[in-house]
Amino acid sequence: MNPKKSDRSVRSNQSDGSPPVDRSSSPRMLRASGGYRNLRSFQVSEIIYDATVAFCDRFINPRSRTHDQMVQAARSGRQNIAEGSRASGTSSQTEIRLVGVARASLDELLLDYEDFLRQRRLPLWGKDHPQSRRIRAMGRQPQHQTDRSDQTDPSDNLPRSDNHPATSYDPYRELVEKGPPETSANTIICLIHQANYLLDRQLQALERDFIQAGGYTEQLAEARRKHRVANPTDQADPTDPSDSPACPKCGHPMALRTARKGPRAGSQFWGCQNYPDCHGTRSKE
Repeated sequence: MNPKKSDRSVRSNQSDGSPPVDRSSSPRMLRASGGYRNLRSFQVSEIIYDATVAFCDRFINPRSRTHDQMVQAARSGRQNIAEGSRASGTSSQTEIRLVGVARASLDELLLDYEDFLRQRRLPLWGKDHPQSRRIRAMGRQPQHQTDRSDQTDPSDNLPRSDNHPATSYDPYRELVEKGPPETSANTIICLIHQANYLLDRQLQALERDFIQAGGYTEQLAEARRKHRVANPTDQADPTDPSDSPACPKCGHPMALRTARKGPRAGSQFWGCQNYPDCHGTRSKE
C-alpha cells in the first residue's frame, strides 16, 4: 500500500472546528497531528457509536450492565482514534497503542452483537448474505463511503466539505431504529467489520511509518543534529533531550556522562538514557 494513501496521511489543523490557521506565520511542526475527523476509521466508528446508542435504547434494558458496556465500547472505539491522532505529533508509540485500543473496543462490541443474535436464536448474516451486500453497497455510495474495501478509489484523498461529510449515519438510521432486531444488529455488525478493516490498515501504515522514519524522539534528534551541522557555533545543551544523539542500539535519547574509572576516567561520553536496560554509548567528539 502506498504510504501517501494511508488513513494516517489525511490530517488537518482544522479538524476540531477551530478557525483557519495562517501557515505562513505559524511554526512548522515536526510531525502533523490531529485531523481525526478526516480519518475513515473515525467516521465509521462515529456511525457505529450513534447506531449503538439507538440500538441499546430499543432492545437492551437501560438498567442492565450490558446497555452501558455496549455504549461505552462503541464510544471507546471512536474516542481512542481521536486521542491517538492528537497524540501522533509527539509519540508514534502512543498513537499506535490507542488505535489498537480502539480496535479492541470494537471487537468487544462485535461480540456483544453476536451474543444478542445467538441468545435470541436470530441469524447472523455472512458476508455474502444479500442484506450484507446491500449494507456494503450503501457504504460505497459517494455521499456515504463507509466501506473502503476498494482501496484503489482515488476519492480517498479528496477534500471533504462540512456540509457533505464523507460518512453519515442517516442511510442506516431506518434499518437500525425501525428494522426488526435481526436487521438492526446485523447492520451494525457489518459496519463494525468495515471499521475493523480500516483500523487494521491504519495500524499497518503506522507501524511501517515508525520503522521507516522512526518515532518523534528519533526525528527530533535528527532535526537537531542537522541544525547543529548547519549552525556549528550553536553548541549542544546536554540537559536538553532534543540536543542529545540517538542511541545506536535502541534509538532512545542519550545523556552526557563522565567515566568514573578505567583508562578514560574523567572523560565525558554519551550514554543511553535507557540504562541499565541498554548499554549503548557514543564518544563525545
